[in-house]
Amino acid sequence: MNPLTAALRQLRYINKMFWRSPASAFFTFAFPLMFLVIFTALLGHGVVVVGGRPVHQSTYYVASMGSFAVISSCFNNIAISMTFSRDAGVLKRTSGTPLPAAAYLGARVIHALLVAVLLVAITVAFGRFAYQADVPTGSSLVRFAVMLVVGAASFCSLGFAITAAIPDFDAAAPIVNASILPLLFLSGIFIPLGDNAPAWIQWTARIFPVKHFADGMQAAFLGTVFRWTDVLVVAAWGLAGLIVAARYFTWEPRV
Repeated sequence: MNPLTAALRQLRYINKMFWRSPASAFFTFAFPLMFLVIFTALLGHGVVVVGGRPVHQSTYYVASMGSFAVISSCFNNIAISMTFSRDAGVLKRTSGTPLPAAAYLGARVIHALLVAVLLVAITVAFGRFAYQADVPTGSSLVRFAVMLVVGAASFCSLGFAITAAIPDFDAAAPIVNASILPLLFLSGIFIPLGDNAPAWIQWTARIFPVKHFADGMQAAFLGTVFRWTDVLVVAAWGLAGLIVAARYFTWEPRV
């Protein structure tokens, strides 16, 4: 069977499994909106300077929660769900079938990307309706889409890679959250840092992909400068994650 055809067929099964867990699906879509409402209610009534431009914080939070939705879907969910599948023996049984490994993993990535796109669309629509936030249009929309796709693929790769550091499913959520939550704060996802943030925070954030991804996503909303170097940095981290995953990802339970 053609690997692409196999991946698309597997995608159907993964999508069915996703929607057969209503609680998991609900919170996947609810978290970005919940955080958007909370942070906008607490901090979204002022103006923050980003890239030399004054930006209303409600628009800022629509952009940042869109970034958070992609990271949550493609990094957190991939890492935790793959660890569960590994420890439950699902991956081991799957590896013993004629289904190519690339088709199975590719279907996981495509599903995460589709969920991420849907999450971003819902977040943007909600932000436009509830807060009159600006939305990407024209050429900004194209650059936004490029960053969205590259970022989603890269964070999926990093999600596969970090499973190598997770010994069992009980440790999955703590390790994943410990690896991503500090970066979310340092990158200004939850709290606008503006141009006056301490230099060490800005320097540290620029090392990792979250800041570059958030900047690329926010440029379409906030009118700040879109830098293709941000896309390249995120892609480079994705490539590094892919290399680590290819070397250390395992289909066998560790216990």
